[in-house]
Amino acid sequence: MKGYTWRLGLVFIVVAACLIYLSPLSGKKEKIKLGLDLKGGVYLVLGVDLDKAIESDLDKYALIIEEELRKAKVDVDKVKREGKNIVIKLLLSEDLPKAKKVIEKIGALTIKKIEGDTIVVTLKDKEIERIKENAIDQTLEVIRNRIDEFGVTEPEIRKAGKDRIIVQIPGIKDPERAIKIIGRTARLEFKLLDEEHSVDEALAGKIPEGDEILYGRVVDKQGRVIKKIPYLVKKKTLLTGDHLVDARVMIDPRTNEPYVAIKFDKIGTKIFAQITSQNVGKRLAIILDNTVYSAPVIREPILRGEASITGSFTFEEAHDLAIVLRAGALPAPVKILENRTVGPSLGMDSIKKGFRAAVVGLIVVMLFMAVYYRLSGIIADIALILDMIIILGALAAFRATLTLPGIAGIVLTIGMAVDANVLIFERIREELRLGRTIRAAIEAGFERATITILDANITTLIAAVILFQYGTGPIKGFAVTLSIGILASMFTAIVFCRGVFELLVDKFGIKKLSI
Repeated sequence: MKGYTWRLGLVFIVVAACLIYLSPLSGKKEKIKLGLDLKGGVYLVLGVDLDKAIESDLDKYALIIEEELRKAKVDVDKVKREGKNIVIKLLLSEDLPKAKKVIEKIGALTIKKIEGDTIVVTLKDKEIERIKENAIDQTLEVIRNRIDEFGVTEPEIRKAGKDRIIVQIPGIKDPERAIKIIGRTARLEFKLLDEEHSVDEALAGKIPEGDEILYGRVVDKQGRVIKKIPYLVKKKTLLTGDHLVDARVMIDPRTNEPYVAIKFDKIGTKIFAQITSQNVGKRLAIILDNTVYSAPVIREPILRGEASITGSFTFEEAHDLAIVLRAGALPAPVKILENRTVGPSLGMDSIKKGFRAAVVGLIVVMLFMAVYYRLSGIIADIALILDMIIILGALAAFRATLTLPGIAGIVLTIGMAVDANVLIFERIREELRLGRTIRAAIEAGFERATITILDANITTLIAAVILFQYGTGPIKGFAVTLSIGILASMFTAIVFCRGVFELLVDKFGIKKLSI
């Protein structure tokens, strides 16, 4: 097989594959995924409050310790989390050995100090790191689920550092609503009201041990809070939203207002049945993110694991609440550290200007090559067009995101793409001046210039890879198109151009090379 046959055949296969990815045959509506700066959307940097995640786990361990001490028949005055410690006060100091054994069985905890009848317990360092890692991973998953429920296609959600998450949502129509859904903790809890003590006295500062004051809200038809209602609630959480399997918007036939119907899994159903069976006649507060949405009286045991959340919602509010409940609660509160909204009009303007710059650059370079190198320059121009097809096809094939800096990378590639051809052509010219035949000059020109081309382009490729590895969104977009452009330009210069020159010599037998 002659050299030009396999070379041009390989180029044909690569270009054909790229054209298929860019055509309707790919089956994708959006052939090339546009970045936030081109399509418009929301860019968020979220900070995860990892300290709250640790405190939340300590609260759970406090309940576990209290239960285990009760089973071990150790009388306690209190088991309470204070900061990042759990303070255990025993009624009898003689029970210290038994209490220590109970605590040591819980592998995640370590005894910090013992003073008289009081034991101070904290988490082990390994457990703290595990909680932090899990909090970030779980936050990522919950946010991804919420955005998927919201109906947004191809968002970018990734970790940044130890306690930050970057969220990019291109093409979103209602960014403010999306931000509210993403940032909501959505911690659903069921607690009993304390009806034995006075709310007014608690508001005056006399809050009973084990109680807290939470507020409900009264809203108007527009969803604005008219007033807040104080509730005296027992701190102990009887059930959380961790056991939810479904949350749906329903319409109350009596009031024609929307509410959220929730359903628990098997464990949640069992716990809810126990709660409602043991507390008939008492009021059970349904609390979301420390706001009491309702506090109905338990009339009878509820055995089917179903409940409802009411609160004078609009249909949109109820729908959004159902989304965050289905997606799950965030393990720790998140704070929006940076919020940038890009309008689609700006994106279209950027696309037009970037496209214009690429086309103008392409035309100028092609004219220069055609005038200066004649027929050889036209071959290089065809290679340049193939470069553009390969770059765009690769972006479509790998679902890489095209950003505004990415367009800059393409424009830069147009200039760099002909560098390889210039090196080859000048080398061929030297060989021809030395009196070599056309075939010998072409072979020597490509073989001797290839090493220089590889050296120059591989160093640039290494820089592009480093930019991709350590850069953020826009920088990565530049690195992607630059990397693909470098590989494409080397491929067309070394394989396509050489194949065409060999075809002209072997097939058409040219006697003089226009270069």
